[in-house]
Amino acid sequence: MVALPPPLRRRFFCTQAAKASRNHLSWTVKQVKKSNFTADIVEEIKTQVSASDFVAVSLQKTGSFSAPWHRPSPFDTPDIAYLKAKYAADRFQVLQLAICPFSIRAPTVTAYPYNFHLFPRDEMKTGMPSYSFSCQSSSLVAMARDGFDFNACINDGISYLSREQESVVKTRSERPRPVSDLGESASSLSVADSIFVERVKSRVKHWKNACQDSGSNTKGGTYYESLVKALRRLIVTTEQFESRPCMNIDVCSDRQAHLVVKMLQKFDENLVPLMVPAKGGGTQAVRVVSTTSKEDRDLLLKKLQNDEDEANKNIRGFREVIDLISASQKPIVSHNSLNDLTFIHSKFLGPLPPSVEEFMESLHHVFPHVIDVNHLIQEIGIPKRVTSIPYTISYLKHRYPVPIDVEIPFQGAAVEEEIHGHNVLSISELFAKLCCILKLTPGVGEVHAEKGTSPLQVYANTFNPLVSGPQEEPTVREEIRVWTSSNTKKVRRDDLVFLWGFRCGTTAGNLKCLLEGSHEVFLDEFHVRLLDKSCAIVVFWRPGSSGTFLNAMTHNLSDASSSSLKDLVAEGVRASGYETYDKACRSGFWEASLADSLDKAAAAMADIRVSSESDHRTESLESYRKSELMIDLDEL
Repeated sequence: MVALPPPLRRRFFCTQAAKASRNHLSWTVKQVKKSNFTADIVEEIKTQVSASDFVAVSLQKTGSFSAPWHRPSPFDTPDIAYLKAKYAADRFQVLQLAICPFSIRAPTVTAYPYNFHLFPRDEMKTGMPSYSFSCQSSSLVAMARDGFDFNACINDGISYLSREQESVVKTRSERPRPVSDLGESASSLSVADSIFVERVKSRVKHWKNACQDSGSNTKGGTYYESLVKALRRLIVTTEQFESRPCMNIDVCSDRQAHLVVKMLQKFDENLVPLMVPAKGGGTQAVRVVSTTSKEDRDLLLKKLQNDEDEANKNIRGFREVIDLISASQKPIVSHNSLNDLTFIHSKFLGPLPPSVEEFMESLHHVFPHVIDVNHLIQEIGIPKRVTSIPYTISYLKHRYPVPIDVEIPFQGAAVEEEIHGHNVLSISELFAKLCCILKLTPGVGEVHAEKGTSPLQVYANTFNPLVSGPQEEPTVREEIRVWTSSNTKKVRRDDLVFLWGFRCGTTAGNLKCLLEGSHEVFLDEFHVRLLDKSCAIVVFWRPGSSGTFLNAMTHNLSDASSSSLKDLVAEGVRASGYETYDKACRSGFWEASLADSLDKAAAAMADIRVSSESDHRTESLESYRKSELMIDLDEL
């Protein structure tokens, strides 16, 4: 175990957040936890989202990527980049989610930042969403250095359920619910249906009479009449619902429930039918509640609706904030939209789809406009070394002196020691500055315009983290990007080769020296870069060289111009094209070492080839046998 520094060790799980310096002392971010997550806060956020033009989001997670090669790379296709983000979102957990509704009226940004502390607590005792999740030590250490209170997060973090989990909980719930509009019956009644309805009607009639008798004055009758009424009341009307008499009618199907409800609606308007759900879904019974008047009926239905709304709020938890942002249809601004939105989809909407196309389609129904400031940054051409938001803002201030003032109407809304959530304000400020530099009109109407008619719209819904500028429809899907010493260049996937199995500690320079002179393909320009300690990528700038090299490595070592290539193969060095890397990612071989993942993918591809060849031989043999059994009538 790595020993932490004493100051960090003291506050790692502290109950009081440590004081820390912050760049913007005047910035105030409302810290929202379970203890102050009230209906008033939700209504306040709803009002501010409605009045704003954009909503910035920023997440604090228990981790990002489990291994260096799991991070998005320039040579990743959009599908592979999405699969990497999906893997991270499925493994790690969101502990803080900051939102900031803001409007831009140059040179002022009016912002309303909130930072929500979250924890996936099983509030409803349903086993959701308190699943296990992974933690990355570097992320936890960084949060501890910022004074993050892990005790408060666990004890006072806001719980939530995703939309899909909410549907599951409602299906499992045994709470009786009012009947919605059933519409007209689609088919006529069968003989069995008619008999069932008449039996239920007779039972309800006797039960209703017993209820009325129990409410009437029994004095004045004979002793025996009073005794009979008392016994009838004891037997028939013992069940109560909301202090009103009720009875349950068991049903075997939703159709029978439909028939019972239709009969009750015609029989007596003061009888309120409630559906009693079955544990496995569907309806197990119809509960009939007797009310005394129309006013009493309306009062009961209102009470049931209020209880349902309150239960739904408890189920949704923080997701109520996500839902109101979605309902507003306001553009979402993020610093890493693919990473952030996959986490939001996974935790608050439902399981992530298998492909990036399905993900974008699913997300579009919830957040139709998502803008990543990274694409605006790359449009300006900021150097690669400038990666973080503070450094980017500092760089732009010196290079482009565009004045931007951030105005926060909150007054004394946060504790002085707490600095959490300020990143979302930096995103809002950075977005406003970039819009001014690029002369983009930062109005909500601009983003809602049809695609292609707004300068800002062309940057929306671009989920490849390494694409700069407006998203293009590639004419050749095999074309990807790779990094060079100064920039990124486009190259075909066929011109990439993955090398692994070399000695531990080998550098890219050493590997390039070993390759030079080992084969004639290395007489031309090529590029070598380590992806992790176990694997490197070789970029051939001359088309066709990669295929020649792979053929020499796997089938024809005699073509090597020196013994160095043979020595590399003898030492265990292996090579493969992009398809093996693609197979590793699509098959979920997310090993810590890229070399191990490529080995698994190569073995899986070899098994597929062997199986395919075996099937082909079987089909050929079967065709031959059939041809041998055929008789040519012309030869008889």
